[in-house]
Amino acid sequence: METLTTVADLRDAIRARRPYQKRIGFVPTMGYLHAGHEALMRRAREECDLVVVSIFVNPTQFGPSEDLDKYPRDAGRDQELCRRVGIDLIFHPEAAEMYPRGAASWVEVEGMTEVACGAMRPGHFRGVTTVCAKLFNIVRPDRAYFGEKDFQQLQVVRRMVRDLFMPLTIVGVPTVREPDGLAMSSRNSYLTPTERQAARVVPRSLQAAQELVEHGELETANIIAAIEATVAKQPLAKLQYAVVVEPETLAPMRILIQEGRLLVAIHVGSTRLIDNAPLVPKAPPPPAL
Repeated sequence: METLTTVADLRDAIRARRPYQKRIGFVPTMGYLHAGHEALMRRAREECDLVVVSIFVNPTQFGPSEDLDKYPRDAGRDQELCRRVGIDLIFHPEAAEMYPRGAASWVEVEGMTEVACGAMRPGHFRGVTTVCAKLFNIVRPDRAYFGEKDFQQLQVVRRMVRDLFMPLTIVGVPTVREPDGLAMSSRNSYLTPTERQAARVVPRSLQAAQELVEHGELETANIIAAIEATVAKQPLAKLQYAVVVEPETLAPMRILIQEGRLLVAIHVGSTRLIDNAPLVPKAPPPPAL
């Protein structure tokens, strides 16, 4: 395993390692790796010949009042996890390497970035798509792996790749969860022990919505009301948003005439946690014979 910090060195390393028709897998991360990242890396290791992991806390996807400076970092632990999985190359650049002085080009996906996290964090997805486009151009992977926990991000990146005819496949990997259902996230480390117990309200809210749909509820307003009631019972939690969207376009849905995706953001203490779940409407009974 080798760690590179410059674009030129990474390109040289990939060029030296890629025989004819060898498949490259790529896992972009912001570091502080956990079991969710490990699932992405193991999937890439299973499916690809050469696996590259990037570790880069991307400043352009953080707003002015967000947690860029305190975002958790542990380079030694990250290296050890990558080594254990069998990663070939780690790309760990400085911000000045990814955004050299005078850089003035951005990539934006319209329509899918005005809801959910996009509505709450203006400019966030412009930072995500721009850095992903840069990384894809540097690594030139055949397959790139993203967790379904960040469902909006996954779908936005898929749309960018499709719209710009980028020659790679975006692979979504199911969310990895703690035993109590909380989705793995680097930001879970911010939670105090009391807040960590309170954070169980996040998976409970998803479960409440799914149970309502299983019993035949199709009005998304009623589903969101159930989530609001669930979160209100936990004094340390505050719902930022809950929205049901069409999975591919992320257009808000009023009625579940087909499968939708529930997206939520909940503050527990000062920590913002996001999660999502599919909502599959109950199939109508077969017609009487």
